[in-house]
Amino acid sequence: MLRTTGSFKLLAGLICILAAPVSSDSGEPATGWQSPPEDILEVLHAPQLPWVWTPPTGEYLLLADPVYYPSLEALAAPMHKLAGIRVNPVLNSIHGRHGATSPRLVRVEDGGVVPLALPPDLQVLGVDFSADGRRFALTVATSDHIGLWVGGVDERLREVEDVALNTLIADAVSWTPDQEHLVCLRVPERGPTPEPPAIPAGPETAEGEGASARSTYEARNLLQTAYDDELFKYYFVSEPVIVDPADGSATVIGEAGFYTEVDFSPDGEYILVERLVGPWSHEVAYWRFGQKIEVWNALGEPVAEVAVLPLADAVPVHGVRTGPRMVFWRATAPQDLYWIEAIDGGDPVAEVPHRDRIMVLREPFTGEPSEVFRAEHRVWDVAWGTDGALMLGQYERMRRWYHVWLLDVDEGTARLWYDLDAGDSYGNPGYPVFTQLPNGEWVMRQNGTGVYFSGTGATEDGDRPFLDLRDLETGEAERLFRCAPDRYEFFEAFAGSDDRFVFRSESPTEVPNYHLATLGGEIEPEEGEATRSMTSIPITRFEDPSPQLRQITSRIVHYERADGVPLSFNLYLPPGYTGGTLLPTVVSAYPLEYSDASTAGQTRGSDRRFMRIYGSSHLFFLLRGYAVLDRTAMPMIGDPETTYDTFTEQLVADAEAAVAKAVEMGVADPERIGVIGHSHGALMVANLLAHTDLFSAGIARSGSYNKTNQPFGFQSERRSLYEARDVYIQVSPLFFADRIDEPILIIHGADDSNPGTLTSQSEVFYEAVRSSGGTARLVLLPFEDHGYIARESVEHVLWEQLRWFDMYLGGGEESR
Repeated sequence: MLRTTGSFKLLAGLICILAAPVSSDSGEPATGWQSPPEDILEVLHAPQLPWVWTPPTGEYLLLADPVYYPSLEALAAPMHKLAGIRVNPVLNSIHGRHGATSPRLVRVEDGGVVPLALPPDLQVLGVDFSADGRRFALTVATSDHIGLWVGGVDERLREVEDVALNTLIADAVSWTPDQEHLVCLRVPERGPTPEPPAIPAGPETAEGEGASARSTYEARNLLQTAYDDELFKYYFVSEPVIVDPADGSATVIGEAGFYTEVDFSPDGEYILVERLVGPWSHEVAYWRFGQKIEVWNALGEPVAEVAVLPLADAVPVHGVRTGPRMVFWRATAPQDLYWIEAIDGGDPVAEVPHRDRIMVLREPFTGEPSEVFRAEHRVWDVAWGTDGALMLGQYERMRRWYHVWLLDVDEGTARLWYDLDAGDSYGNPGYPVFTQLPNGEWVMRQNGTGVYFSGTGATEDGDRPFLDLRDLETGEAERLFRCAPDRYEFFEAFAGSDDRFVFRSESPTEVPNYHLATLGGEIEPEEGEATRSMTSIPITRFEDPSPQLRQITSRIVHYERADGVPLSFNLYLPPGYTGGTLLPTVVSAYPLEYSDASTAGQTRGSDRRFMRIYGSSHLFFLLRGYAVLDRTAMPMIGDPETTYDTFTEQLVADAEAAVAKAVEMGVADPERIGVIGHSHGALMVANLLAHTDLFSAGIARSGSYNKTNQPFGFQSERRSLYEARDVYIQVSPLFFADRIDEPILIIHGADDSNPGTLTSQSEVFYEAVRSSGGTARLVLLPFEDHGYIARESVEHVLWEQLRWFDMYLGGGEESR
């Protein structure tokens, strides 16, 4: 049942609330679903490139064709909002989730294609490879359940009968350490679905006394009634089983429960088990529910209780729960269990010398755990090396700073490996490349004392992805591969040896394809370039699904804000553009926070990408003769504690600089510039219309316009409404709606579950603009969440957006 909180009721079809009558091309009122012109539809529904999964050995690729734009009928199917998740009761899975069809294997050596015999109406949701890369398990959406299919390079694909997977809150499929069996979480026998009561058992209630603040973002799709509790227990319950792929037999190894983790130790002798325990809360989502963490033996018999964590319904804003979290096995030891534990009460503002500690508990798991290391800052990531090294990522909240440490858990030593500003894209060394051990455990891929890293390689001229070998001792990096400056290429996976790997390559005119690279001898490189020669051969030969887009040109443009902050945008020009022609122009952006100007002004993205346009993208305006400023830099620079004190001033300065540059270039007609944004970008749109006269019209989608409705923080704002009342008001365009004298199109999913952007935000904001004499149009999309996915919704949003800017910027056919 659809729950609405606003003043408008959704019965059926599309709700459009207009400041003035709007008509379709036929002259009739546009109250039904609309579609954009045929040339737009042709691009929208062109075949998309396949999803690609790579096995650990990289000997082949597994491809499948993604399903985009499900029908509104599918989106409108029954759904339950339960403890933070929207549940599809038919499949016992996440509502609105779609996969890919027509899976096939592609041999890396010669590009040969081997189709997999999956029925065409079934969709692949996930792939789990065995460590040797020869076999795989597919998680598959059928008409009435999530099924398990198994196959391999030398085996036919087949369904495992009588296994309905429960993928709601855990990975439901993994290989056992011997790589011969699968650990699965399946839906148990549970009887009929609970029937709703004829009348509610009682009112919805909430009560608090002396409570502390918690994040607004915890409160989405929560349990609300006793009936919801029963549905939660029904749909979230699962039982762990061991499946033999050879014959499809399944052996139950534990009672039915609410499992979030079932993970064998590296030697296969024990199982780490994490499950939810009641009571079920109506105030926080399932990940804050009580938990029991245990160790079982391989037969499913409890051996030790690691922790029982109570309901965490009072976690501080931006904080973590106390007790063990991120519990994991040491990949290179038979039975060592590690976890992270807050020692600051989980409170990010507590003044303490250390925030987290690393703990270890060894077999037989009945003694006291030992402390391995104390972290000064919050631990956000861990990764094992092959020789007892533990890479530990810490985040320093006060400075927005990353610290990466290396621990030797055998020697008991620890040292800082590298650190950097979280916003520093140019200095980012990338992320470790991982490999699987024969028992299936993942570790950082090493070569001697070096660890392989891959990254986006941001530069002033755009991203140039790379593959490095970074020394564990010195931190020095040998660059093995770097994207060519006239293309966009990135490392995908190693293929058998350290000298061969798969990479993807594309350019503005060449469709992305996969290639097999072979590294040669050392060469004398220019600074920052690869130190090894390389040859490559193509693996795939995908064709261009939308050749008409190749006439679009793009480049990165650099300029400065009035205060000297360097900025950039990606300038896209429509097909057939003649230099010097003034065009209607669309500015698209999303404000981001930075600690200093040096990182805020860095170029991000690339103009060497192959253009594909999805969904309700603003890039479709290019096919209507508009120029588009994409990824327009809108940085908010300042102390992390007070950045939003100057949000409006900086936003205006950012926009003024972008518009001035586009006009100076002789591209943008200053009288025909529009601004568009989604979510926090919609807040940007509304504020720019309220506080500037730069734009002739705006489009704001799924936005939040009154931040006082999030009294305990929004985006990166760390203060509460009661600590920064004026800031909350100044950031909120609702309080300045009477100043919006440019037309604004307000679009929102009618069932937005994001607590910061509830649908009522757009309803109230629309009414504020309309009642203040402004020109506004509100479009609420039935059944849609924060983003829009149904075919009818996407097509209609494109129609709305094109019509709005055509009307108020003078764009469309006549501008081309």
